[in-house]
Amino acid sequence: MKPPLVFTFYIAAPIDKVWNGFVSKEANQTIFMGADFQVDLKPGGAMTWSGPGKDGKPMRYVTGEVLRVEAPTLLEYKFGMGDGAIMSRVKVTLTQETEAVKVVVTNDEFADDDPAYLQNADGWPRILSRLKTLLETGKTFRPH
Repeated sequence: MKPPLVFTFYIAAPIDKVWNGFVSKEANQTIFMGADFQVDLKPGGAMTWSGPGKDGKPMRYVTGEVLRVEAPTLLEYKFGMGDGAIMSRVKVTLTQETEAVKVVVTNDEFADDDPAYLQNADGWPRILSRLKTLLETGKTFRPH
């Protein structure tokens, strides 16, 4: 079993705005370079990020399933690249502090053969930095 990936960020925005950053179509489109995000926010609900592939044809980038929702403090889901044949779990916890929201993202339950582990280890800090910048300034930066 691979060790969990755990990331903690502090975002200077109200907790409802931070929650929305994780679950809204608009924020996800901004953070993920125009990807179309769909989610059914209930246990068992589908999550998908899709858009044009390298050939211009529509493709599914990421497939997920909602496990638990306690808005605006907890979102738990599993996801995998493409059609989601190999999935890991993500738990997002939000805690309101005096002037910021503490965001803890735990990505765990990786299969030993999950090729996304190193990609996720590199990707989460980029994603969370883009989200933090978006929520604090209204704009973000290119991922690479």
